[in-house]
Amino acid sequence: MILFRLMLVTFSLLLLAQSAKAHQMRPAIVDLEFTQNASVKVHIQTNIESLIAGIDSSHDDTDDSPQTQRYNQLRALSAQQLSNEFELLEESIISELSLAFDGVKSDLSLVKLNIPTIGNLDKSRLSNIHLLALIPSPNDDQQQVTWQYPKKFGNNIAHFYYDKTPHEKTSHWLTKGAMSPPFELNTTYVTKPFIQVTVEYAVLGFEHIVPKGLDHILFVLGLFLLSVRLRPLLLQVTAFTLAHSITLGLTIYGVISLSPSIVEPLIALSIVAVGIENIFVKTVKIRRVVVVFLFGLLHGMGFAGVLNQLGLPESDFATALVFFNVGVEVGQLSVIAAAFLCVFWIIKSQQLYRQWVVIPVSILISLIGLFWTYERLFL
Repeated sequence: MILFRLMLVTFSLLLLAQSAKAHQMRPAIVDLEFTQNASVKVHIQTNIESLIAGIDSSHDDTDDSPQTQRYNQLRALSAQQLSNEFELLEESIISELSLAFDGVKSDLSLVKLNIPTIGNLDKSRLSNIHLLALIPSPNDDQQQVTWQYPKKFGNNIAHFYYDKTPHEKTSHWLTKGAMSPPFELNTTYVTKPFIQVTVEYAVLGFEHIVPKGLDHILFVLGLFLLSVRLRPLLLQVTAFTLAHSITLGLTIYGVISLSPSIVEPLIALSIVAVGIENIFVKTVKIRRVVVVFLFGLLHGMGFAGVLNQLGLPESDFATALVFFNVGVEVGQLSVIAAAFLCVFWIIKSQQLYRQWVVIPVSILISLIGLFWTYERLFL
């Protein structure tokens, strides 16, 4: 029974390592910029290979879709070849997008398509689709504008703003083909209800841990493994939470800045370090808490990178930031709770727990962290 459970944990961690190489379905980032010359510039950053292949939002990863083979073929094409493939479906893809003024759908036309050259085939390629639409009655007051991204294209984050005030954005996290709340045209700024902001950003924070934050999940598991007793575990989690909250806030407010090319490999190395320490150390000491705090500073910068991409509402900046962090904490606690349920049956026997769970799983965590470090540095 013990061997079977160990094999199950091992298999699960190997799946985590494999999924790090897969093409995770990320939300499209949509900027809707209303200009002074009565037009709307629509900029969509997305994975157009998944659009062409027809992989919808019911899949968290392109490898989970029946269209995986077609997707992989597209992923291997040059920028020009992929552009040619998009051109064949251009009209049908654009017709699925809906930008409506007072309920009347507007015509969108393609201005430009920017596709990066082939890079690491184990990572998604994000392309940029630039569209243009005309405002039908530019002199009318209080026009209501809505945006809808079809469910079969995946989820999206829509930013509404004027070209003269690009820092004042109204942002919406839209899933399963949901239509955006109306954006009141010719007004300076439209705020969202407090409860909507809190729910949206708490969900985003949670999802950044479960299921999308595999590196953060492994780090939290590393903290849990060394000691499942409440006080030592609480000390580590508190140090980690305090640290990543500090750098998350400082990075978002522009006080500090560190390139993702530096942050991401260091986060992977933090996973390696925690896993290795679990092998040679049996108890949580103050040095461990300090090290966890320092690593938490790095993870906070990683969280900030996600928030910078999603955008924060200008009028509810602090609220969105706080509740994103709340979602992160709930995600971390969920990981700890799930880990406890997996090992509670063996915890009473400290020798067996360490021999059959802590050491082998920590070795696997370190190996996965090493692989991620190599991947993020050289691939």
